[in-house]
Amino acid sequence: MPSPPSLERERLAWTERRLLVGVDEVGRGPLAGPVVAAAVVFPPGFKRIQGVRDSKILPGERREELALLIRTRAIRIGVGAASCREIDRVNIRVASALAMRRAVRRALGISSAAVEMTESHVIIIDGLPLPELGYPHEALVDGDALCYSVAAASIVAKTVRDRLMRCLASRYPGYGWHTNVGYSTQEHLTGISTIGVTRHHRLSFAPMAQRDLWDN
Repeated sequence: MPSPPSLERERLAWTERRLLVGVDEVGRGPLAGPVVAAAVVFPPGFKRIQGVRDSKILPGERREELALLIRTRAIRIGVGAASCREIDRVNIRVASALAMRRAVRRALGISSAAVEMTESHVIIIDGLPLPELGYPHEALVDGDALCYSVAAASIVAKTVRDRLMRCLASRYPGYGWHTNVGYSTQEHLTGISTIGVTRHHRLSFAPMAQRDLWDN
């Protein structure tokens, strides 16, 4: 298993009397459901939670356990989402930035849409820079594998989105969302071709964009 993410960036922020906001999103690739982001802030000098790492390499049960521990240790957590309608309207990259912005605003208690950010925080996001985030930030490729707070955010976002898709699975049977959480498995593709699409499908994504399918 890869080495756990580092606290190096958090420690640097703490020496500057600032707090680090780790931000990550999940759900860029699925055919259905929202994209969900989380922002996590830990207090200076907190005790590391063993096992925190990129959510994609953790089994589901372990992710749930870690998400609960993260919520007890973090001093601020925010979750944001962008709907499938927003994804279709503005594209998945911009929608991911919207979800991240909402998560940051909730974590830091920012009630307005103002882009000004206090100098008391450092925002690190996973991936490439996103100007649409609206706040100064550092983009870190593979951030969920390199930065502890970003890894924690990936776990929180993944558990929230997976729970949502499991709930939707009971209302929309036949797509396998309880296991594939909206990704393009054979069961999901078969459901789309035989049942049709729902209002939770991303119509701008293939195969929906290539078919004349109606909302059931």
